Amino acid sequence: MITITRNEEVVLNQIKIYNIEYPEGVPMSIIKKELGFHEYDLVQILEELQDKDLVIFNDNKITLSESEKEINTVNSKKDLEELELNQKEKDSYKLIQELVDDKNLVSKYTLEGHLLYGDLKLSNFRMYHIILSLQNKGLLKSIVKDDGEYYLLVE
Repeated sequence: MITITRNEEVVLNQIKIYNIEYPEGVPMSIIKKELGFHEYDLVQILEELQDKDLVIFNDNKITLSESEKEINTVNSKKDLEELELNQKEKDSYKLIQELVDDKNLVSKYTLEGHLLYGDLKLSNFRMYHIILSLQNKGLLKSIVKDDGEYYLLVE
């Protein structure tokens, strides 16, 4: 499922309307004139849609991608970031479940290393934000033992 903002949805729907009339690609000027978006904003939206493989944006012409994808729409970029963060939290939680030992413990440095340099490739800020969020939700607890710092996965 692909998540897009309301503005991206408006632009995508407009492209779908004009796609039949312009099979070689809808001119960006038509979309700009129809929607009244500033050119800079429109280009950013089109690039976002292209990054999500919904359109092909080339030489100021836009064509729809051939793939049929399920689309979810959110109100703003902030909502989109929140949704992505929630997904990163879920992915991080799954990773923690894989890393814990039989006592549900994982070394602090092992966990942070996997979050930073593993498949998720989180930034320092995002990693600590996710760990703190999981602790606040009562899913993870920081523990200090004689041999080092650990996280306890609370199930």
